[in-house]
Amino acid sequence: MSGNHPRIPVITGPTGVGKSRAAVIVAEGRGAEIISADSRQIYRGLEIGTAAPDAELQQRIPHHLIGLLDPSEP
Repeated sequence: MSGNHPRIPVITGPTGVGKSRAAVIVAEGRGAEIISADSRQIYRGLEIGTAAPDAELQQRIPHHLIGLLDPSEP
């Protein structure tokens, strides 16, 4: 921790460079959860096109903001 604030890793980068895999490695190593900021993974039914984590991975490591909205919702 830095002062009174926990350090929170943020993984960013262009599409297809391994951010999701890196996030899984970091989360497993820290016993942490993943908060997705992907602009498409927030929508249900787009799992294949967005490479959203499957159910097994989401059970192993809690993920947030995945599949919350229907594609018709803003």
